[in-house]
Amino acid sequence: MSAQYKNEKSIIQKLDLDGYVKQFKSFLARDKPLAMMGDINQHYRYISALSSVQFPLPAVVPNLDQELARIKKQAVLSLDEIYAFVQMFSYFNTLSAVGFTEPLRSWIQGIEIPEEIVDIIAYFTEEGDINPERDPELYKLERAIKQNKVEIKDTLYRLAHSSKLRDYLVDTQVHFNGGEETLLVRGGFNNALKATVVARSPGGFFYILPQSISHLKEKESVLLSNKEEIIYRYCKEISATFFKWNLFLAYINKEYDRFDHYQARVSFARAKEYEFILPSKHKRIKLENFAHPALENPVPISMDFNKQIMLVTGVNAGGKTMLLKSMLSAVYMSKYLLPFKCDAERTEVGHYKSIEAVIDDPQSVKNDISTFAGRMQEFAKLFSKEDAIVGVDEIELGTDSDEAASLFRVMLDELRKKGISFIVTTHHKRLASLMAADDEVELIAALYDEERRLPTYTFLQGSIGKSYAFETAQRYGVPESIVQKAKIVYGEDKDNLNELIEKSTSLEREMRMKMAKVDEDLALVEKKKLKLEEEEFKLQEQHRKAMATLENRYNAATKKAREALKVKESTEGRRLLNVAHQRKDLKQKEVAKQDEIPLKEGDKVKYRSHKGELLSLRGKDATIIVDGLKMRVPLSQLKRRGDEPKIKLKPKAREPKVHVSVEKSGASVSIKLLGLYADEAIDRVDKFLSDALVNGLHEVQIIHGTGGGVLSKLVGEYLKTHPKISKFYRLPGNLGITVVEL
Repeated sequence: MSAQYKNEKSIIQKLDLDGYVKQFKSFLARDKPLAMMGDINQHYRYISALSSVQFPLPAVVPNLDQELARIKKQAVLSLDEIYAFVQMFSYFNTLSAVGFTEPLRSWIQGIEIPEEIVDIIAYFTEEGDINPERDPELYKLERAIKQNKVEIKDTLYRLAHSSKLRDYLVDTQVHFNGGEETLLVRGGFNNALKATVVARSPGGFFYILPQSISHLKEKESVLLSNKEEIIYRYCKEISATFFKWNLFLAYINKEYDRFDHYQARVSFARAKEYEFILPSKHKRIKLENFAHPALENPVPISMDFNKQIMLVTGVNAGGKTMLLKSMLSAVYMSKYLLPFKCDAERTEVGHYKSIEAVIDDPQSVKNDISTFAGRMQEFAKLFSKEDAIVGVDEIELGTDSDEAASLFRVMLDELRKKGISFIVTTHHKRLASLMAADDEVELIAALYDEERRLPTYTFLQGSIGKSYAFETAQRYGVPESIVQKAKIVYGEDKDNLNELIEKSTSLEREMRMKMAKVDEDLALVEKKKLKLEEEEFKLQEQHRKAMATLENRYNAATKKAREALKVKESTEGRRLLNVAHQRKDLKQKEVAKQDEIPLKEGDKVKYRSHKGELLSLRGKDATIIVDGLKMRVPLSQLKRRGDEPKIKLKPKAREPKVHVSVEKSGASVSIKLLGLYADEAIDRVDKFLSDALVNGLHEVQIIHGTGGGVLSKLVGEYLKTHPKISKFYRLPGNLGITVVEL
């Protein structure tokens, strides 16, 4: 185990991230270190792109480093080992049909699987066995093995229900023992049946194998041996092909791990509703509504640390240690692009080369070391570090607080010159008073609720916190008389100082409460604004309906007028009717000009009785998505929905690219429908099949992808009704391809 791995494991434990990391690793297709090699900014771009699409989850595949090493030595892999590689090949084939955006699209499309490897994929079933349909000899063996098993089962069934064995049977079931089908009988069975005892049951009964099926068992053994020979032949041939392409296998194995890193993070973030924070170049930790993943019902933390030293003082059991762990945890998770709960838009986490935590009591009888000596050892190691962030819990632990304050003041000054930032907690105010005047020191006070005599687990920046030792002692049952005597011993001057500290924190808390009230009022105003917008939309709808009613009445009246004019022609009547038409048209244009609110991409719209979302505009047409299906409809037939005033814009759908491979005859043997609308897809399939029939093709492929299965379903329904199609079926491996026989 490397020193770096030990340090990472230690940090995870010290920051209480064990459960979090375990949950994250359950989303990985195979276990691996948390760190991703390469440019973190590039990784963040890929993760962001993957977060915007739905994708199939990868199969669980073991680590294949040893298998790759054996391939280089021309070893023969087992069927399971070969199938692990096949699962990776199949997965990248599936990903190529997903509608990724850049930079994922270029990366996935750039992974070209050699034809020899693609042929190997077709040899396997989804269960990881060799497909007997591809080998007549294997097919016959499979049928023979299956038939032999049926004969064994029928023979045992007849014996279990025979009258001569009835008195010796414990039950009439067939029991599997040691991989053999057996009957469970009592002693004396040999008077009625010749059999071999396989094992004894805990109740003293016997599992027997009747001699009447021994020849069937021998036949089964021969058949299975022949099958293993065929399987070995396939393994040998495929292993030889793998040796030829060993560099590609190493490459695909590495890319599978890379995509696994991305998908696990995205899937974990979706499951937990977490956010990703890309580390910034600034040495700053600004958390907004952060929640440590180890806490079930945490009080959200909002903290801005943009200096070199954060000194946290205040109430015992008030959350100082958890604040320290939260700050370091945010740095750790951000460093490895692991998602966590926070307000991402207002959170910023700097990048640090290393993370150190001096949290545990280092005292050890075995190592003959005191608490303070252990702390000195930890600090001595820090002088070899640079660009690090260090958390120190109860910094004066194990020695005189006044002496320790002076020592740590000097050490902290020297270490921060090496670019090291510190988050320090303490119960004592001596160190805080020594460092309070330093511009690079951020003072933080843990707050206490005086009325309820309980810590609030909230913090106040720019202040020194009172420890509330006397209040805590009284809260946990120490007699009040003892506490009062302790206060006298403590001294009036120090008590007055604590009073001043307490008053300043109380005033700050009061200001915070007022600010929170203002935020609540603003939220209420925003809510009322949204309600007014909804009411405005309803009034507009009522207005449109009223206008439609008036137009219907107008049309009915003018129709009657025209009928009357047919009976008795009148020049003046015709003139007045034309004037009415002109005024109606003018009024409609004025109303449309006043009430028209142009639709934008991303608006929620209604088309006839369907609810959808506007993806793009093109002239007088619009592209919408309804229940996962894209449709191109006239813009004039769309209405804005009033359930949500605004939504986030989605990127424009990429232009559909149709690639049809063409043979010399001019006919196409395959067609891609990826990205097409439903009506476009069916039109292209119809023309494609017509061309194939004219040119005498007998088998073609339709590539529709996996996705949501909409195109696959439409194509299947169309093919069922086509008179010239004799057969069609899906290729195994979930490749999103339908084969059509004409």
